[in-house]
Amino acid sequence: MRIALVHDYLKEYGGAEAVFETLTDLYPKADIFTSFYAPSYFGPHRSRLQKKWDHRVHQSFFKYIPFAHKIISPLRLLSPLAFKFFDFSGYDLIISSATGAYFPNAVNKKSAKLICYCHTPPRYLYGLPTARNFQKYPLLKFLANIANHFLRLADFKFSQNVDQYIANSQTTAARIKKFYRRSAIVINPPIEVPLKLTKSGFSGPQRTRDSDAVGGQPEGSEDRQKPDECFYLTGGRLARAKRYDIAILACKKLNLPLKIFGRDFAGFEAELRKLAGPKTEFLGEVTQSQKETLFKTAKAYLFCSDNEDFGMVSVEAQALGCPVIGYNSGGIRETVIHGKTGFLFDKLTPDSCATAIQKLNQSHLNPQDCYRNALKFSRPVFLKKIRNLVTRFSR
Repeated sequence: MRIALVHDYLKEYGGAEAVFETLTDLYPKADIFTSFYAPSYFGPHRSRLQKKWDHRVHQSFFKYIPFAHKIISPLRLLSPLAFKFFDFSGYDLIISSATGAYFPNAVNKKSAKLICYCHTPPRYLYGLPTARNFQKYPLLKFLANIANHFLRLADFKFSQNVDQYIANSQTTAARIKKFYRRSAIVINPPIEVPLKLTKSGFSGPQRTRDSDAVGGQPEGSEDRQKPDECFYLTGGRLARAKRYDIAILACKKLNLPLKIFGRDFAGFEAELRKLAGPKTEFLGEVTQSQKETLFKTAKAYLFCSDNEDFGMVSVEAQALGCPVIGYNSGGIRETVIHGKTGFLFDKLTPDSCATAIQKLNQSHLNPQDCYRNALKFSRPVFLKKIRNLVTRFSR
């Protein structure tokens, strides 16, 4: 089959883009279609991704709009046109990667079948927490509510263009059922899991997404925790919906060291720095190998995201034996086994998070349990399920 791969826009590198990269690796000859392509924002992943994608990417007319990458939200109104104007004649299968930002399922698929890997229906349309806080501006809120009404109607219309939905979690599958009235197959995102976890440490990490050494060799076994380097960890895209403020205030209350990695989004890092105590450290963007080292040496990863769609980083942590403390909502409930691979807290408050941290400090969780749990979400499992699904569509 001739396959086309579609993604909302390629302007950052987060969980959705990591999944999309895996799809582009699985189908290396497939053309890539996106509203606009801005590799300068890929950070430490730029060199690797440009080698893979530059010669395959087809951009919409958005590339002719000055500073398009800076006006992402307003361009949502035009995004259906961006995908409708692509010519998909001659393709047998289109696989769209929908992050909920734009409307890639608006494609004119012609005779092709359309499979949508849905990371989430648009959060801003259905009352879920988002990265930007427009609600504090009354006029903007009023105008956004009017626009969102018509965007919801359009979103539902485009959702019916899909032949088969794939959801990244049961949480997202339930949203697809509720908002689109469609059923979805759940295929969890691919996680890089070490080949082996031993009593003395970890060996053989499969670094397929490492800007330093793609497919590189392990750095050697390391102890799970060094007493003189005890710290807690959080990070990812530094956006409001991720609620890093909860982790900061919880660790500040308990006087615990906290390291935060990730790229700033919409100026949120400045707000977080004002909340941070003397034991909070901001690391900025890190490479895959640097992130692995952090997971290997952290006491626990703090995941305070509000109704996260899946939460790949929580599984990445467990894959390296790092337990997770998470807010009991969304996809985290599907990836953390309470009391075995981490602890979930029920209220999105610093006190509730701090209580969960104290529970972890009083427990003796086994890194092997974290590792075994992560194996269910490994890259080979993802690839096998995607291949099987595409094979069914090729018959």
